[in-house]
Amino acid sequence: MTELTIAAVATPLGEGGIGIVRLSGPDSIAIADQVFRSKQGQSLKKLGNYRLRYGKVVDPETGRTIDEALAAVMRAPHSYTAEDVVELQCHGGVMVVQEVLSLCLRQGATLAEPGEFTKRAFLNGRLDLSQAEAVMDIVRSQTRLGLEVAIDQLEGSLSRKIKDLQERLYQITVQVEASIDFPEDDLPEIELQLMEKTLVETTKELAQLLLTADEGKILREGLKTVITGKPNVGKSSLLNTLLDEKRALVTDIPGTTRDSIEEVVNLRGIPLRLIDTAGIRDSSDMVEQLGVARSLDLLEDADLVLHVLDRSEVLTAEDFAVLERTETKRRIVLINKVDLPPLWDLKDLGNLQGTPCLEMSLLKDGAEIVQRLGDLILDFVGSGQITSSAGSRALITRTRHKHALEAAKLALEESLQTLQEGFPLDLIAVDLYGALEHLGEITGETVRENVLDRIFAQFCIGK
Repeated sequence: MTELTIAAVATPLGEGGIGIVRLSGPDSIAIADQVFRSKQGQSLKKLGNYRLRYGKVVDPETGRTIDEALAAVMRAPHSYTAEDVVELQCHGGVMVVQEVLSLCLRQGATLAEPGEFTKRAFLNGRLDLSQAEAVMDIVRSQTRLGLEVAIDQLEGSLSRKIKDLQERLYQITVQVEASIDFPEDDLPEIELQLMEKTLVETTKELAQLLLTADEGKILREGLKTVITGKPNVGKSSLLNTLLDEKRALVTDIPGTTRDSIEEVVNLRGIPLRLIDTAGIRDSSDMVEQLGVARSLDLLEDADLVLHVLDRSEVLTAEDFAVLERTETKRRIVLINKVDLPPLWDLKDLGNLQGTPCLEMSLLKDGAEIVQRLGDLILDFVGSGQITSSAGSRALITRTRHKHALEAAKLALEESLQTLQEGFPLDLIAVDLYGALEHLGEITGETVRENVLDRIFAQFCIGK
Protein backbone atom coordinates (compact mmCIF):
# COMPACT_ATOMS: atom_id res chain seq x y z
CA MET A 1 0.00 0.00 0.00
CA THR A 2 1.09 3.59 -0.66
CA GLU A 3 2.60 5.52 2.28
CA LEU A 4 1.37 8.97 1.25
CA THR A 5 -2.12 10.10 2.22
CA ILE A 6 -3.84 11.93 -0.61
CA ALA A 7 -6.73 14.39 -0.59
CA ALA A 8 -8.90 16.06 -3.20
CA VAL A 9 -12.32 17.53 -3.82
CA ALA A 10 -14.44 14.63 -5.02
CA THR A 11 -17.44 16.64 -6.24
CA PRO A 12 -17.66 18.97 -9.27
CA LEU A 13 -16.40 22.49 -8.72
CA GLY A 14 -19.23 24.98 -8.32
CA GLU A 15 -22.36 25.57 -6.29
CA GLY A 16 -24.32 22.52 -5.12
CA GLY A 17 -26.12 20.92 -2.24
CA ILE A 18 -23.03 19.08 -1.04
CA GLY A 19 -19.27 19.23 -1.50
CA ILE A 20 -17.02 16.32 -0.55
CA VAL A 21 -13.34 16.34 0.32
CA ARG A 22 -11.93 12.82 0.19
CA LEU A 23 -8.78 11.50 1.90
CA SER A 24 -7.16 8.11 1.31
CA GLY A 25 -4.07 6.58 2.89
CA PRO A 26 -2.64 5.45 6.21
CA ASP A 27 -2.99 8.87 7.88
CA SER A 28 -6.40 9.84 6.52
CA ILE A 29 -8.26 9.28 9.82
CA ALA A 30 -5.57 11.06 11.85
CA ILE A 31 -5.56 14.05 9.47
CA ALA A 32 -9.35 14.26 9.46
CA ASP A 33 -9.32 14.12 13.27
CA GLN A 34 -7.22 17.27 13.34
CA VAL A 35 -9.71 19.34 11.33
CA PHE A 36 -13.06 17.75 12.30
CA ARG A 37 -14.78 18.27 15.63
CA SER A 38 -17.75 16.00 16.27
CA LYS A 39 -20.70 17.34 18.24
CA GLN A 40 -20.06 14.73 20.95
CA GLY A 41 -16.32 15.48 21.00
CA GLN A 42 -15.39 11.91 20.04
CA SER A 43 -12.42 11.01 17.84
CA LEU A 44 -12.97 9.54 14.39
CA LYS A 45 -10.53 6.80 15.38
CA LYS A 46 -13.30 5.34 17.55
CA LEU A 47 -15.90 5.53 14.79
CA GLY A 48 -16.95 2.19 13.29
CA ASN A 49 -16.60 1.30 9.63
CA TYR A 50 -19.16 2.83 7.24
CA ARG A 51 -20.39 5.25 9.92
CA LEU A 52 -21.19 8.95 9.75
CA ARG A 53 -20.57 11.57 12.42
CA TYR A 54 -21.98 15.09 12.54
CA GLY A 55 -19.79 18.02 13.53
CA LYS A 56 -17.79 20.98 12.26
CA VAL A 57 -14.65 21.50 10.22
CA VAL A 58 -12.38 23.75 12.28
CA ASP A 59 -9.01 25.33 11.56
CA PRO A 60 -6.83 23.74 14.29
CA GLU A 61 -4.47 26.75 14.35
CA THR A 62 -7.07 29.49 14.85
CA GLY A 63 -10.11 27.59 16.10
CA ARG A 64 -12.19 29.20 13.32
CA THR A 65 -15.17 27.17 12.13
CA ILE A 66 -15.08 26.57 8.37
CA ASP A 67 -18.36 24.70 7.93
CA GLU A 68 -20.81 22.23 9.38
CA ALA A 69 -20.09 18.77 8.01
CA LEU A 70 -20.53 15.03 8.18
CA ALA A 71 -17.48 12.78 8.43
CA ALA A 72 -17.68 9.29 6.89
CA VAL A 73 -15.05 6.68 7.76
CA MET A 74 -14.28 3.65 5.59
CA ARG A 75 -11.46 1.49 6.88
CA ALA A 76 -9.03 -0.63 4.85
CA PRO A 77 -9.51 -2.89 3.03
CA HIS A 78 -13.24 -2.21 2.85
CA SER A 79 -13.12 1.05 0.93
CA TYR A 80 -12.94 2.26 -2.67
CA THR A 81 -9.13 2.39 -2.63
CA ALA A 82 -8.71 -0.55 -0.20
CA GLU A 83 -7.01 1.99 2.12
CA ASP A 84 -8.36 3.99 5.06
CA VAL A 85 -10.69 6.58 3.52
CA VAL A 86 -12.42 9.57 5.11
CA GLU A 87 -14.93 11.80 3.36
CA LEU A 88 -15.76 15.24 4.79
CA GLN A 89 -19.20 16.13 3.44
CA CYS A 90 -19.66 19.91 3.54
CA HIS A 91 -22.04 22.40 1.98
CA GLY A 92 -21.48 22.67 -1.75
CA GLY A 93 -19.58 25.74 -2.87
CA VAL A 94 -16.26 26.68 -4.42
CA MET A 95 -14.72 28.42 -1.42
CA VAL A 96 -15.87 26.10 1.36
CA VAL A 97 -14.51 22.89 -0.17
CA GLN A 98 -11.26 24.59 -1.12
CA GLU A 99 -10.88 25.81 2.48
CA VAL A 100 -11.49 22.29 3.84
CA LEU A 101 -9.05 20.80 1.32
CA SER A 102 -6.40 23.38 2.25
CA LEU A 103 -6.75 22.45 5.93
CA CYS A 104 -6.19 18.76 5.10
CA LEU A 105 -3.14 19.57 3.00
CA ARG A 106 -1.67 21.68 5.80
CA GLN A 107 -2.05 18.74 8.18
CA GLY A 108 0.11 16.51 5.97
CA ALA A 109 -2.05 15.23 3.11
CA THR A 110 -0.79 15.40 -0.48
CA LEU A 111 -2.97 16.75 -3.28
CA ALA A 112 -4.21 13.81 -5.35
CA GLU A 113 -3.35 13.59 -9.03
CA PRO A 114 -6.09 12.99 -11.62
CA GLY A 115 -7.42 9.46 -11.17
CA GLU A 116 -5.16 8.68 -8.22
CA PHE A 117 -7.95 7.27 -6.04
CA THR A 118 -8.94 4.81 -8.76
CA LYS A 119 -5.28 4.09 -9.51
CA ARG A 120 -4.79 3.09 -5.87
CA ALA A 121 -7.87 0.85 -6.11
CA PHE A 122 -6.15 -0.87 -9.05
CA LEU A 123 -2.70 -1.08 -7.45
CA ASN A 124 -4.21 -2.45 -4.22
CA GLY A 125 -6.03 -5.19 -6.13
CA ARG A 126 -9.58 -4.01 -5.61
CA LEU A 127 -10.15 -3.43 -9.35
CA ASP A 128 -8.38 -4.72 -12.43
CA LEU A 129 -7.44 -2.24 -15.15
CA SER A 130 -10.49 -2.78 -17.36
CA GLN A 131 -12.75 -2.23 -14.33
CA ALA A 132 -10.84 0.93 -13.39
CA GLU A 133 -11.35 2.28 -16.91
CA ALA A 134 -15.07 1.46 -16.58
CA VAL A 135 -15.25 3.87 -13.62
CA MET A 136 -14.35 6.74 -15.95
CA ASP A 137 -16.87 5.47 -18.50
CA ILE A 138 -19.62 5.58 -15.85
CA VAL A 139 -18.75 9.19 -15.04
CA ARG A 140 -18.73 10.19 -18.71
CA SER A 141 -21.64 8.10 -20.00
CA GLN A 142 -24.22 10.17 -21.86
CA THR A 143 -26.94 7.58 -22.51
CA ARG A 144 -28.62 4.73 -20.65
CA LEU A 145 -27.07 2.09 -22.92
CA GLY A 146 -23.60 3.56 -22.48
CA LEU A 147 -24.12 3.50 -18.71
CA GLU A 148 -25.29 -0.14 -18.83
CA VAL A 149 -22.14 -1.19 -20.68
CA ALA A 150 -19.90 0.73 -18.26
CA ILE A 151 -21.57 -0.79 -15.20
CA ASP A 152 -21.38 -4.25 -16.73
CA GLN A 153 -17.64 -3.81 -17.26
CA LEU A 154 -17.18 -2.45 -13.73
CA GLU A 155 -18.84 -5.64 -12.49
CA GLY A 156 -16.30 -7.66 -14.46
CA SER A 157 -17.98 -8.87 -17.66
CA LEU A 158 -14.89 -8.23 -19.80
CA SER A 159 -12.48 -9.32 -17.04
CA ARG A 160 -14.23 -12.67 -16.66
CA LYS A 161 -14.09 -13.28 -20.40
CA ILE A 162 -10.37 -12.45 -20.58
CA LYS A 163 -9.56 -14.62 -17.56
CA ASP A 164 -11.46 -17.53 -19.07
CA LEU A 165 -9.39 -17.26 -22.26
CA GLN A 166 -6.19 -16.93 -20.23
CA GLU A 167 -6.99 -20.03 -18.17
CA ARG A 168 -7.28 -22.19 -21.30
CA LEU A 169 -3.95 -20.91 -22.60
CA TYR A 170 -2.27 -21.39 -19.21
CA GLN A 171 -3.28 -25.06 -19.19
CA ILE A 172 -1.68 -25.60 -22.60
CA THR A 173 1.40 -23.55 -21.72
CA VAL A 174 2.03 -25.54 -18.52
CA GLN A 175 1.93 -28.81 -20.44
CA VAL A 176 4.25 -27.48 -23.15
CA GLU A 177 6.75 -26.09 -20.63
CA ALA A 178 6.74 -29.31 -18.61
CA SER A 179 7.52 -31.35 -21.74
CA ILE A 180 10.35 -28.97 -22.69
CA ASP A 181 11.94 -28.72 -19.23
CA PHE A 182 11.51 -32.33 -18.09
CA PRO A 183 11.76 -34.54 -21.19
CA GLU A 184 13.21 -37.44 -19.21
CA ASP A 185 10.34 -37.56 -16.70
CA ASP A 186 7.42 -39.87 -17.22
CA LEU A 187 4.92 -37.10 -17.95
CA PRO A 188 1.62 -37.64 -19.78
CA GLU A 189 2.07 -37.17 -23.51
CA ILE A 190 0.66 -33.94 -24.89
CA GLU A 191 -2.46 -34.51 -26.97
CA LEU A 192 -1.63 -32.39 -29.98
CA GLN A 193 -5.11 -32.68 -31.47
CA LEU A 194 -6.67 -31.42 -28.24
CA MET A 195 -4.15 -28.56 -28.13
CA GLU A 196 -4.98 -27.66 -31.72
CA LYS A 197 -8.70 -27.70 -30.95
CA THR A 198 -8.22 -25.38 -27.96
CA LEU A 199 -6.14 -22.95 -30.00
CA VAL A 200 -8.71 -22.88 -32.80
CA GLU A 201 -11.63 -22.30 -30.41
CA THR A 202 -9.79 -19.61 -28.45
CA THR A 203 -8.80 -17.81 -31.65
CA LYS A 204 -12.43 -17.85 -32.81
CA GLU A 205 -13.61 -16.39 -29.50
CA LEU A 206 -11.02 -13.62 -29.74
CA ALA A 207 -12.27 -12.85 -33.26
CA GLN A 208 -15.87 -12.70 -32.01
CA LEU A 209 -14.85 -10.37 -29.19
CA LEU A 210 -13.07 -8.10 -31.67
CA LEU A 211 -16.29 -7.83 -33.69
CA THR A 212 -17.85 -5.93 -30.77
CA ALA A 213 -15.23 -3.16 -30.93
CA ASP A 214 -17.17 -0.86 -33.27
CA GLU A 215 -20.44 -0.97 -31.36
CA GLY A 216 -18.60 -0.74 -28.04
CA LYS A 217 -16.75 2.37 -29.22
CA ILE A 218 -20.03 3.92 -30.35
CA LEU A 219 -21.68 3.32 -26.99
CA ARG A 220 -18.72 4.72 -25.04
CA GLU A 221 -17.58 7.63 -27.20
CA GLY A 222 -20.67 8.34 -29.29
CA LEU A 223 -21.11 8.28 -33.05
CA LYS A 224 -19.21 11.20 -34.56
CA THR A 225 -21.82 12.41 -37.03
CA VAL A 226 -20.91 15.20 -39.45
CA ILE A 227 -23.70 17.15 -41.16
CA THR A 228 -22.43 18.42 -44.48
CA GLY A 229 -23.58 19.97 -47.73
CA LYS A 230 -23.59 23.25 -49.61
CA PRO A 231 -24.57 26.49 -47.86
CA ASN A 232 -28.27 27.04 -47.22
CA VAL A 233 -29.42 23.47 -47.89
CA GLY A 234 -30.75 22.98 -44.34
CA LYS A 235 -27.78 21.64 -42.32
CA SER A 236 -28.36 23.94 -39.34
CA SER A 237 -32.10 23.31 -39.51
CA LEU A 238 -31.40 19.58 -39.32
CA LEU A 239 -29.19 20.10 -36.25
CA ASN A 240 -31.89 22.17 -34.55
CA THR A 241 -34.54 19.57 -35.42
CA LEU A 242 -32.53 16.71 -33.95
CA LEU A 243 -31.71 18.71 -30.81
CA ASP A 244 -35.27 20.06 -30.56
CA GLU A 245 -33.88 23.52 -29.87
CA LYS A 246 -32.58 26.52 -31.81
CA ARG A 247 -28.88 25.80 -31.34
CA ALA A 248 -27.62 27.04 -34.72
CA LEU A 249 -28.53 30.24 -36.55
CA VAL A 250 -30.77 29.66 -39.56
CA THR A 251 -31.04 32.38 -42.23
CA ASP A 252 -31.58 32.64 -45.97
CA ILE A 253 -28.07 34.03 -46.31
CA PRO A 254 -25.59 31.38 -47.59
CA GLY A 255 -22.49 30.98 -45.43
CA THR A 256 -24.13 31.83 -42.09
CA THR A 257 -22.37 28.89 -40.41
CA ARG A 258 -18.64 29.52 -40.69
CA ASP A 259 -17.33 27.22 -37.97
CA SER A 260 -18.38 23.80 -36.76
CA ILE A 261 -20.97 23.42 -33.97
CA GLU A 262 -20.93 20.23 -31.91
CA GLU A 263 -23.70 18.89 -29.68
CA VAL A 264 -24.65 15.46 -28.32
CA VAL A 265 -28.13 13.99 -28.74
CA ASN A 266 -29.42 10.75 -27.24
CA LEU A 267 -30.69 8.61 -30.12
CA ARG A 268 -32.50 5.69 -28.47
CA GLY A 269 -29.62 5.05 -26.13
CA ILE A 270 -26.80 5.83 -28.57
CA PRO A 271 -24.92 9.13 -28.11
CA LEU A 272 -24.89 10.94 -31.45
CA ARG A 273 -22.13 13.57 -31.55
CA LEU A 274 -23.67 15.92 -34.10
CA ILE A 275 -21.34 18.36 -35.86
CA ASP A 276 -22.86 21.06 -38.04
CA THR A 277 -20.21 22.26 -40.50
CA ALA A 278 -19.72 25.28 -42.69
CA GLY A 279 -21.28 24.90 -46.14
CA ILE A 280 -18.84 23.49 -48.67
CA ARG A 281 -18.39 25.80 -51.64
CA ASP A 282 -15.76 27.95 -53.34
CA SER A 283 -15.52 31.34 -51.65
CA SER A 284 -13.30 34.43 -51.75
CA ASP A 285 -14.04 35.09 -48.07
CA MET A 286 -10.97 33.99 -46.07
CA VAL A 287 -12.99 33.20 -42.92
CA GLU A 288 -15.42 31.08 -44.91
CA GLN A 289 -12.50 29.33 -46.63
CA LEU A 290 -11.14 28.33 -43.21
CA GLY A 291 -14.58 27.00 -42.26
CA VAL A 292 -14.79 24.94 -45.46
CA ALA A 293 -11.30 23.53 -44.87
CA ARG A 294 -12.33 22.52 -41.35
CA SER A 295 -15.48 20.89 -42.72
CA LEU A 296 -13.39 18.75 -45.07
CA ASP A 297 -11.08 17.73 -42.20
CA LEU A 298 -14.06 16.72 -40.06
CA LEU A 299 -15.38 14.59 -42.92
CA GLU A 300 -12.21 12.51 -42.84
CA ASP A 301 -12.68 11.62 -39.16
CA ALA A 302 -16.45 11.11 -39.24
CA ASP A 303 -18.07 7.84 -38.17
CA LEU A 304 -21.24 8.82 -40.02
CA VAL A 305 -21.96 11.53 -42.61
CA LEU A 306 -25.39 13.13 -43.02
CA HIS A 307 -25.16 14.79 -46.44
CA VAL A 308 -27.95 17.30 -47.03
CA LEU A 309 -29.09 18.22 -50.56
CA ASP A 310 -31.65 20.81 -51.68
CA ARG A 311 -34.02 19.40 -54.32
CA SER A 312 -35.30 22.88 -55.16
CA GLU A 313 -31.83 23.96 -56.34
CA VAL A 314 -29.79 22.68 -59.28
CA LEU A 315 -27.14 20.08 -58.43
CA THR A 316 -23.60 21.41 -58.74
CA ALA A 317 -20.11 20.00 -58.96
CA GLU A 318 -19.72 20.70 -55.22
CA ASP A 319 -22.61 18.34 -54.43
CA PHE A 320 -21.04 15.53 -56.41
CA ALA A 321 -17.57 16.29 -55.00
CA VAL A 322 -18.82 15.67 -51.43
CA LEU A 323 -20.67 12.52 -52.53
CA GLU A 324 -17.46 11.24 -54.09
CA ARG A 325 -15.38 12.17 -51.03
CA THR A 326 -17.73 10.27 -48.70
CA GLU A 327 -18.40 7.17 -50.83
CA THR A 328 -16.24 4.99 -48.54
CA LYS A 329 -17.89 6.40 -45.39
CA ARG A 330 -21.01 5.37 -43.57
CA ARG A 331 -23.42 7.97 -44.85
CA ILE A 332 -27.05 8.89 -45.25
CA VAL A 333 -28.23 11.32 -47.93
CA LEU A 334 -31.02 13.66 -46.83
CA ILE A 335 -32.93 15.33 -49.66
CA ASN A 336 -34.49 18.48 -48.23
CA LYS A 337 -37.20 20.91 -49.40
CA VAL A 338 -39.28 18.28 -51.17
CA ASP A 339 -42.32 20.54 -50.61
CA LEU A 340 -40.93 22.93 -53.25
CA PRO A 341 -40.94 22.37 -57.03
CA PRO A 342 -38.16 19.83 -57.77
CA LEU A 343 -35.27 20.62 -60.10
CA TRP A 344 -33.77 17.12 -60.08
CA ASP A 345 -34.64 13.52 -59.26
CA LEU A 346 -33.02 10.78 -57.18
CA LYS A 347 -31.71 9.06 -60.30
CA ASP A 348 -29.68 12.20 -61.09
CA LEU A 349 -27.41 11.40 -58.14
CA GLY A 350 -26.11 8.32 -59.93
CA ASN A 351 -25.14 5.09 -58.19
CA LEU A 352 -24.99 5.74 -54.45
CA GLN A 353 -23.79 2.18 -53.69
CA GLY A 354 -26.55 1.30 -51.25
CA THR A 355 -26.49 4.65 -49.42
CA PRO A 356 -29.84 5.18 -47.64
CA CYS A 357 -31.72 8.27 -48.86
CA LEU A 358 -34.36 10.18 -46.94
CA GLU A 359 -36.63 12.66 -48.75
CA MET A 360 -38.04 15.29 -46.41
CA SER A 361 -39.04 18.85 -45.65
CA LEU A 362 -37.33 20.08 -42.50
CA LEU A 363 -39.80 22.93 -42.13
CA LYS A 364 -42.86 20.63 -42.13
CA ASP A 365 -41.85 17.13 -41.04
CA GLY A 366 -39.67 17.67 -37.96
CA ALA A 367 -40.94 14.92 -35.61
CA GLU A 368 -41.31 12.41 -38.45
CA ILE A 369 -37.79 13.13 -39.67
CA VAL A 370 -36.32 12.37 -36.24
CA GLN A 371 -38.16 9.03 -36.17
CA ARG A 372 -37.23 8.02 -39.73
CA LEU A 373 -33.64 9.15 -39.43
CA GLY A 374 -33.31 7.31 -36.13
CA ASP A 375 -34.50 4.08 -37.79
CA LEU A 376 -32.01 4.54 -40.64
CA ILE A 377 -29.06 5.24 -38.35
CA LEU A 378 -29.77 2.25 -36.08
CA ASP A 379 -30.26 -0.12 -39.00
CA PHE A 380 -27.42 1.25 -41.09
CA VAL A 381 -24.78 1.57 -38.37
CA GLY A 382 -25.70 -1.05 -35.79
CA SER A 383 -27.64 -3.56 -37.92
CA GLY A 384 -30.23 -3.41 -35.14
CA GLN A 385 -27.93 -5.23 -32.70
CA ILE A 386 -26.47 -2.44 -30.56
CA THR A 387 -29.52 -1.88 -28.39
CA SER A 388 -30.11 -5.60 -27.88
CA SER A 389 -26.52 -6.49 -26.97
CA ALA A 390 -25.62 -3.67 -24.60
CA GLY A 391 -25.22 -4.83 -21.04
CA SER A 392 -25.76 -8.50 -21.89
CA ARG A 393 -22.23 -9.56 -22.90
CA ALA A 394 -18.61 -8.52 -22.87
CA LEU A 395 -17.92 -5.63 -25.24
CA ILE A 396 -14.68 -4.06 -26.40
CA THR A 397 -15.05 -0.32 -25.86
CA ARG A 398 -11.47 0.97 -26.05
CA THR A 399 -8.84 1.13 -28.77
CA ARG A 400 -6.26 -0.10 -26.24
CA HIS A 401 -8.26 -3.27 -25.64
CA LYS A 402 -8.77 -3.79 -29.37
CA HIS A 403 -5.04 -3.56 -30.14
CA ALA A 404 -4.20 -5.98 -27.32
CA LEU A 405 -6.76 -8.50 -28.57
CA GLU A 406 -5.53 -8.18 -32.15
CA ALA A 407 -1.97 -8.87 -30.99
CA ALA A 408 -3.11 -11.85 -28.89
CA LYS A 409 -5.08 -13.27 -31.82
CA LEU A 410 -2.08 -12.93 -34.12
CA ALA A 411 0.15 -14.71 -31.60
CA LEU A 412 -2.36 -17.58 -31.32
CA GLU A 413 -2.62 -17.87 -35.10
CA GLU A 414 1.17 -18.14 -35.30
CA SER A 415 1.28 -20.77 -32.53
CA LEU A 416 -1.42 -22.75 -34.34
CA GLN A 417 0.52 -22.60 -37.61
CA THR A 418 3.71 -23.66 -35.80
CA LEU A 419 1.87 -26.63 -34.30
CA GLN A 420 0.29 -27.70 -37.59
CA GLU A 421 3.63 -27.53 -39.40
CA GLY A 422 5.24 -29.79 -36.79
CA PHE A 423 7.83 -27.37 -35.39
CA PRO A 424 9.31 -27.90 -31.88
CA LEU A 425 7.19 -27.16 -28.81
CA ASP A 426 9.50 -24.40 -27.57
CA LEU A 427 8.54 -22.29 -30.61
CA ILE A 428 4.87 -22.79 -29.76
CA ALA A 429 5.58 -21.72 -26.18
CA VAL A 430 6.99 -18.36 -27.34
CA ASP A 431 3.74 -17.45 -29.10
CA LEU A 432 1.61 -18.73 -26.21
CA TYR A 433 3.47 -16.50 -23.79
CA GLY A 434 3.01 -13.60 -26.21
CA ALA A 435 -0.76 -14.15 -26.36
CA LEU A 436 -0.98 -14.35 -22.57
CA GLU A 437 1.02 -11.14 -22.18
CA HIS A 438 -1.25 -9.24 -24.59
CA LEU A 439 -4.39 -10.47 -22.83
CA GLY A 440 -2.83 -9.40 -19.53
CA GLU A 441 -2.52 -5.85 -20.87
CA ILE A 442 -6.31 -5.54 -20.80
CA THR A 443 -6.69 -6.45 -17.13
CA GLY A 444 -3.41 -4.82 -16.08
CA GLU A 445 -1.42 -7.94 -15.23
CA THR A 446 1.38 -7.11 -17.67
CA VAL A 447 0.79 -3.43 -18.39
CA ARG A 448 3.75 -1.03 -18.29
CA GLU A 449 3.97 1.89 -15.86
CA ASN A 450 3.94 4.55 -18.59
CA VAL A 451 0.70 3.07 -19.97
CA LEU A 452 -0.84 3.26 -16.49
CA ASP A 453 0.15 6.91 -16.18
CA ARG A 454 -1.51 7.75 -19.52
CA ILE A 455 -4.70 5.89 -18.60
CA PHE A 456 -5.24 7.49 -15.22
CA ALA A 457 -4.20 10.95 -16.43
CA GLN A 458 -7.53 11.01 -18.32
CA PHE A 459 -9.51 10.87 -15.05
CA CYS A 460 -10.78 13.90 -13.18
CA ILE A 461 -9.13 14.95 -9.92
CA GLY A 462 -10.93 13.40 -6.94
CA LYS A 463 -11.73 10.17 -8.75
